[in-house]
Amino acid sequence: MKKILFYFLLAIVFLLIGVLILTYAPNKSLEELKEDWTYPNSQFVEIQDMPVHYRINGTGHPIILVHGTAASLHTWEKWTEILQDSLQVISLDMPAFGLTGPNPKADYSIDFYTQFLEDFTQKIGIDSFHLAGNSLGGSIAWQYAVQYPNKVKKLILLDAGGYPRKDIGDVSLAFRLAKSDFWNKLLLHFTPKSLFESSLAEVYGNDSLITDDLVNRYYQLYLRKGNRQAFVDRTRTKYKDRHELIKTIQQPTLIQWGDQDQWIKVENAHRFQDDLPHSTLIVYENIGHIPMEEIPAQTAHDALRFLME
Repeated sequence: MKKILFYFLLAIVFLLIGVLILTYAPNKSLEELKEDWTYPNSQFVEIQDMPVHYRINGTGHPIILVHGTAASLHTWEKWTEILQDSLQVISLDMPAFGLTGPNPKADYSIDFYTQFLEDFTQKIGIDSFHLAGNSLGGSIAWQYAVQYPNKVKKLILLDAGGYPRKDIGDVSLAFRLAKSDFWNKLLLHFTPKSLFESSLAEVYGNDSLITDDLVNRYYQLYLRKGNRQAFVDRTRTKYKDRHELIKTIQQPTLIQWGDQDQWIKVENAHRFQDDLPHSTLIVYENIGHIPMEEIPAQTAHDALRFLME
């Protein structure tokens, strides 16, 4: 019996070693990632000691597109293609994500992000623009509009954060691991690609749209040096409830939401509509948390009609 137990434990040890070997992923440098994840018109600008990756397409009144947690400016690729014929489309990798990478001060509060966005607009020389944001980017967008009301002409919120809710860690394995004092240390070195497949399955309503290329994009950019620690730091940042400020927003606002959003339930879309005095709501059936990726053409054309009214 002892011999059987010994071999059983030995098999488990070898299995764990094998898993660690297979999931070990070294950091990737910015220069290494630039080869695959920049566009011909990608630019970098130094802000708060960060090399901020951004791109500008088209001409006309500017619109800034702000992505959510673990994403990058690539999430707006199809929107950019559609909107650039009518607007100047500006997208960027926010700190902690994409090619921009971590904030050297490890501050990922909304206060930091709104100030960063203000610094970015000053750096590229724009002071009047439309603003759109998804998820975390939506929370940044509406709080920026509260703080700088004279700069934002129209606001678009896609499955945006804003109201107190059940902790996202309860539904997302990635968030649960990042908040664990044990697992988050392993995540800094061992990162299974399957974690991104499961996370994308959570945010897409139609899993058939999740391609290997899509998974690889999220996975590779996550390996940018500093991004894994930044993700852990971001998920552990204390939440500040400021939803009462939403009622003060006077800009015309388009609310776009997937009815199958598991991360921020569609009930929040109706709360935004109730609290925003000049808002329009569009709910998309069988769509998840990132509708600008899942149904880019439909959501972009809806956004364009709203902006050109």
